[in-house]
Amino acid sequence: MAADFRLDASLKGYPPAAAPCLASEIGGQGWNVLAGDLPLPLAVLRRGALAHNLAWMQRYASARGVVLAPHGKTTMSPELCAMQLAAGAWGLSFANVWQAQLGVAAGAVRIVIANQVLQDADLDALDALLASHAGLRVYFLVDSLRQLALIEDWERRHASARVFDVLLELGVPGQRTGYRTHEQALALARAAAASTAVRLCGIECYEGLLATGDSAHDALAVTELVRRALALARAVDAEDLWAAGEAQILLSAGGSAVFDLVLPLLRAQGLSRPVTGVLRSGCYLTHDHGNYQRFVHLVAEREGLRDSLQPALTVWALVQSVPEPGLALLNAGRRDLSFDIDLPKPVRWAAAATRVARPAPEGWKISALNDQHAYLRFPAGAAAPAVGDRVELGISHPCTTFDKWRWMALVEDDGAVSGAIHTCF
Repeated sequence: MAADFRLDASLKGYPPAAAPCLASEIGGQGWNVLAGDLPLPLAVLRRGALAHNLAWMQRYASARGVVLAPHGKTTMSPELCAMQLAAGAWGLSFANVWQAQLGVAAGAVRIVIANQVLQDADLDALDALLASHAGLRVYFLVDSLRQLALIEDWERRHASARVFDVLLELGVPGQRTGYRTHEQALALARAAAASTAVRLCGIECYEGLLATGDSAHDALAVTELVRRALALARAVDAEDLWAAGEAQILLSAGGSAVFDLVLPLLRAQGLSRPVTGVLRSGCYLTHDHGNYQRFVHLVAEREGLRDSLQPALTVWALVQSVPEPGLALLNAGRRDLSFDIDLPKPVRWAAAATRVARPAPEGWKISALNDQHAYLRFPAGAAAPAVGDRVELGISHPCTTFDKWRWMALVEDDGAVSGAIHTCF
């Protein structure tokens, strides 16, 4: 379980005049977002939606015979990572060794670093992490003979007996890391099997960049990647190149957009050892009001699901100026909100001095962001916001909102603050 932590006025969104308190004490302060007890902008996580999403994704994975290693880079929050592990996650995923340390501190005993590890500083840190945590397994990706040579050179220079667990990455032309051809990947598998520095434990790929939101296109594109990964797994298996003594083969894929389409890979059969299919979705925990909402709606359609994930993360902002008809300026901007995929979306509003939040009127739209301002446009004849009103903004792509906040309030459906999490970016 994540350790308690201190909150104080050095943190954006904490009441400037309030005394410091521990996260475990914040629920006793009697604060409510809609009562004006905390300054805006304020990022909040709806506790009920978090609980729903944790249970939903765990049920989804368990029913399909795969395990979860949620991508911790989404939140980089010890508290949220600990929640995912407590809900039944097999392990956690991260993008680098530095991030992986947070997962270990949160209680993970299995880590997937879904990226290449090769520089001395990272190999040193990973070696120390493994040495200080008995039973910890950390897997990272390899995709070149040059990377393998660098790892072997580290081993020689350090006279180390450390053998790193690796997954062979298969990639897509024109996109991110990973071998482009079957032949190249198989050659690396042979080299890894002959190496004293690594143990080949499985195969990894990432399908997220193939997704367009068109189910027909996405199914074809991801199916082709899955076919290639399965062919590689069978070729490695036929040559018995897996690490000696490993009881299982790890096959891993699955971002947060089209995770249903990689299930045929994660449930592969006919190999010489049992397969553990590792799904690495991360954004399911908080979901969103934009990018992932669109994609997961399509997952639900393809799978015939009756319910789905719920948006848990929003940012409340203050109407600070209505300088002309049809335009209001909010006091939250690029320093507070995601904007890399979609602009924020007004989802609710509360008039000044009230505790009642209502759905945002139709036609309200954020048209632009500056560093500290959001441009709220509203049509003639629609309800107009007034200075002092509050607007709740739904976000798209939660990863790039989390890294803008050092803490977030956990809130109940009525706006009461009942807890807090912190981030470690």
